[in-house]
Amino acid sequence: MRRPAFRRCGLAPGTLSAQDQAVVDQFRATLTALRNPQPWAPGLSQDIAVRVGPFIERANTRPGDDHGTMIAVTLVHPATPHAAAYRNGRELGYTERGWLRCPTSAILGIWQPGYQTLTHAAANLPLPDDVGIEPAHYAVHIEARKRDGSLDGYTLLRLGPYTRTSHAQHGGDLLTAVLDGQETTLVPGHRVSVRFGPLVVSDHQLFTDPYGADVVAFLADAVKGATA
Repeated sequence: MRRPAFRRCGLAPGTLSAQDQAVVDQFRATLTALRNPQPWAPGLSQDIAVRVGPFIERANTRPGDDHGTMIAVTLVHPATPHAAAYRNGRELGYTERGWLRCPTSAILGIWQPGYQTLTHAAANLPLPDDVGIEPAHYAVHIEARKRDGSLDGYTLLRLGPYTRTSHAQHGGDLLTAVLDGQETTLVPGHRVSVRFGPLVVSDHQLFTDPYGADVVAFLADAVKGATA
């Protein structure tokens, strides 16, 4: 006895439901994104796709800090900027990461919607505590600029990375207090000042690690070297 064929009510043979069609379309988009990555280059204002373990995640680059073999990025929920992405991003650990030092070898290319199914969020998994990318936060620069009104000068000392703005601000305030009244006398012909800002990760080898160290002693050594 022949058994009757079953099919979804209201659909002609060979026709996919809207839900099934969406799955097929997403699968095709994922294959297209993997087979045809869109090249990324420094200076582009588009989000990028970054490998995080076996997953692929969406990331923003930090303007002006996207050159060299190491750039600064922050991971974002793949559904950004939709409202639900913020809530789900908080639940899965996307919103508290801050800036990270990302090797350009981990970048697949410009972010495409087809990558979305390959993220932690699509699997409803939180980002791991260790995403394999180190923090890249903030720095304090001590600069000596000529007093003739020009912009000529140089950087005496670079301190970083500071993983919290409050720590960097504290270090900057401490050095500013030390310089009070001595800005124009420490380095002949120059005014010495403190500037607080983001760490340029491609220049990380130029920075001195401030943690557990005497930053005032670092400043004294830098001044001594500049005036020797």
